[in-house]
Amino acid sequence: MLSHDVFNERSRTVIAVVLTSQAPAAGYPLNLEIRSIPLPKRSWVKISQIRTLSTDRLGDHLGRLSPEELQKVVEGLNEIIGE
Repeated sequence: MLSHDVFNERSRTVIAVVLTSQAPAAGYPLNLEIRSIPLPKRSWVKISQIRTLSTDRLGDHLGRLSPEELQKVVEGLNEIIGE
């Protein structure tokens, strides 16, 4: 999730990016490999695929990105939108 916990609780939604275990064809800034969370498979964040989801649709909590990886996601978004 990219959104802040307070936003998530009040809106009952989260802003998130897609997580995939399929190796991407394109690299950063479109995709970022996740290394800070011990996931069952090698995984990537698809930075350009942003979603708003109801908190009712969320499954188990897998962990949090490191501050460095989260910053890379934000930087990737900024690069994609031209900031």
